[in-house]
Amino acid sequence: MASVTAGARLLSVRDVAERLAVSTATVYALCKRGQLQHIPVSGALRIDPASVEAFIRAGGASPSQK
Repeated sequence: MASVTAGARLLSVRDVAERLAVSTATVYALCKRGQLQHIPVSGALRIDPASVEAFIRAGGASPSQK
């Protein structure tokens, strides 16, 4: 399970899709493949902004895949 940065507002799948300029289906696929860390909250996925930034810094691969 992903850790959450203290004080961070968790992002919705839609928020992340907008930041990455991809579809929500792509964000769900990235989460399912473990490329984007996420937290399930009441049946919805939430993503820590730090996880999105790490994904971007890694060039679109999860940091553990580099």
